[in-house]
Amino acid sequence: MQASATIENVYDVDAVRRQFPILSRQVNKQPLVYFDNAATTQKPQAVIDALVNYYTGYNSNIHRGIHALAEEATSAFEASRDAAQSFLNAEHREQIIFTKGTTEGINLVAATWGRANISEGDEIIISAMEHHSNMVPWFMLCQEKRAVLKVIPVDANGELDMEAFENLLTAKTKMVAIVHVSNALGTINPVKLIIEKAHNAGAVVLVDGAQSSVHLDIDVTDLDADFFVFSSHKVYGPTGVGVLYGKQHLLEAMPVYQGGGEMIKDVSFEQVTYNDLPYKFEAGTPNIADTIAFKAALDFTTAIGKENIRRHENELLFYATAELEKISGLRIIGNAKHKISVISFVIENIHPQDLGILLDHRGIAVRTGTHCAQPLMQFFSIPGTTRASFAMYNTREEIDIMISGLNKAIKMLS
Repeated sequence: MQASATIENVYDVDAVRRQFPILSRQVNKQPLVYFDNAATTQKPQAVIDALVNYYTGYNSNIHRGIHALAEEATSAFEASRDAAQSFLNAEHREQIIFTKGTTEGINLVAATWGRANISEGDEIIISAMEHHSNMVPWFMLCQEKRAVLKVIPVDANGELDMEAFENLLTAKTKMVAIVHVSNALGTINPVKLIIEKAHNAGAVVLVDGAQSSVHLDIDVTDLDADFFVFSSHKVYGPTGVGVLYGKQHLLEAMPVYQGGGEMIKDVSFEQVTYNDLPYKFEAGTPNIADTIAFKAALDFTTAIGKENIRRHENELLFYATAELEKISGLRIIGNAKHKISVISFVIENIHPQDLGILLDHRGIAVRTGTHCAQPLMQFFSIPGTTRASFAMYNTREEIDIMISGLNKAIKMLS
């Protein structure tokens, strides 16, 4: 109890770091500096323990068993649904659908709600900063239905052109699929305002919360989001688990996504009766172990406090930005007024991949490339960026190591 209070009242990054075993390892004979958190976060011991405890203590399939292990596993699995409901402030637990991740959640909505509600000539709006996961499913749907895909432009700072967005809205707009936070730029989009304007035009809104869920306080009720998707592995949880939140009346009206066990009530060769929410969209044996451990990740993050984490990460963002701006020939891509702790940059005459390899030789993990946002890179006329993304366990000292590594890499490559 005392340790928890210490973290809450005075952010003790060393105490946080001790909860993540991987941070004590070396890479290429150097202490690991992990700045690839926007791709996936590292896992605290509590999450690792939850996985081990399931497999060693009560491994069993869920929901249909009557023996003790099945009931224990079912209880733990459904506790994760309750945790996700609380994490998003959803009104009902039935609104929480477990998926493989953000990508599957978007594809589920496009394949079910989309096919049932989009017709020829209808319009779907996305933005120029979308991850491919919130771009390609809608592109495919538009091709299938002969609908129109419209794109909200971004400006040189990496912010959405909201006036252009309003002009894109018409009576034919049926869906607005928008990223809450750009994985490539760190830009925080005004999704509450976007949702309000889209609803006024009669459109439904899906929010891609893959990046926002770990950094921002999420309240789907206050946002009035129709759909919200995010992934466990971005919130210090296991890979292969995600959440689709949807308004209940929309989920109930949507056709089923996959057929098989759990998503049915009764089956005969003449008729199939589908299950109620949320199981209607959860066909087959789910990713039980990782879903159970997902709760440990949400509990861990909540216990430390997003406000405390956000304050720490913002300090890292400001410090890193100031230090990077001192490097000759370096240009930060994405200077939005409201950002999370992500910095993408390019260095004159140096390819991001070469830079990433040299940093890795020093034990520094960054992400290089297009970040699954190729149209955005084309807008900035660059082949990609080097991206450093910070989490609750990163430090100023690690940023100093990265800056030193960048300066040495520039000398080698110049």
